[in-house]
Amino acid sequence: MPIPVTCPSCLTRFNVGDQHAGKTGPCPKCKKPILIPEAGEEIIIHAPELEAGAKNAAGRNTLKPLKRKEAKFSLNITIATVGLVLLSIAIAWLLGQSDLGDNQIWALAGGAIVLGPLLAYAGYTFLRDDELGIYEGSSVIIRSISCGLVYALMWGVYIFVGSNFFGEESFAEGLEMVQIAGLCLLPLGIGAFTALVCFDFDFLTGFFHFMLYFGVTILLRFVMGLPFLPGMN
Repeated sequence: MPIPVTCPSCLTRFNVGDQHAGKTGPCPKCKKPILIPEAGEEIIIHAPELEAGAKNAAGRNTLKPLKRKEAKFSLNITIATVGLVLLSIAIAWLLGQSDLGDNQIWALAGGAIVLGPLLAYAGYTFLRDDELGIYEGSSVIIRSISCGLVYALMWGVYIFVGSNFFGEESFAEGLEMVQIAGLCLLPLGIGAFTALVCFDFDFLTGFFHFMLYFGVTILLRFVMGLPFLPGMN
């Protein structure tokens, strides 16, 4: 290990071998005597092990890393989603041509419940973050059903709050656009938070996820010949 030396007379810097430590010798430039300092204690830095985890008798890692699954675009899911929307539009049109009478509310509630989990799953496949682990199998099914049922419940919340806050008569005759916009804030906020909890979305992505369901169901109401939203003329 070389020892750095500085001549006190001419300030020349040079290195000498550690075998000269503690000895006196001439400066190679000015030839004046220089006392070579003692060699310092050698510090050995041990590099960290490249692999952590359990090892076998040979010292090899016995754990295998989990491979990340890429969330690729699925053409089949896209086709199925478009087909579901078109089928729903056709059914809504047929229901709009029929005289359902008092059964209309049950048809609307049933459609909202059936479409909820299906659109929740479809929206998740489109909006999920590729950098995060994806939900598959029973996990994504349970999350989609839970999220979809809460989405369907938001229609009940909308009608309940609207009829009680503004009065059943005013709600039936029609509200002003400002009132309807304010009434929509509650289900929109709850829906976005539900998507955040069920699918680990951020709030903005959860908002768009709920808007997919909300927009499709509003479109189906229009196809049935109903106002876009309850309480709207």
